[in-house]
Amino acid sequence: MPKTPSPCIDVCKYKRQGHCIGCSMTKAQKSLYKSLKKDSHRAAFVKMLTSQQHRLGKFQHWHEAYRKKLSKRKIAVEEIL
Repeated sequence: MPKTPSPCIDVCKYKRQGHCIGCSMTKAQKSLYKSLKKDSHRAAFVKMLTSQQHRLGKFQHWHEAYRKKLSKRKIAVEEIL
């Protein structure tokens, strides 16, 4: 299984109580993701992030953008999401 790519979709503007308007991560979460070494931990982080996005709302665009990112890297969406 290929390495799970970062959930960042290269928007990186922090509004919404410190959450990025592109991916919903906070700066602390972005740092935490970068420090994760095991791919199983990285995949779990992405699942946690999708749950966070659902709670916060307004992140429907992220799923399509992340699917495109996975597609460019030739990673099956089912492996990650």
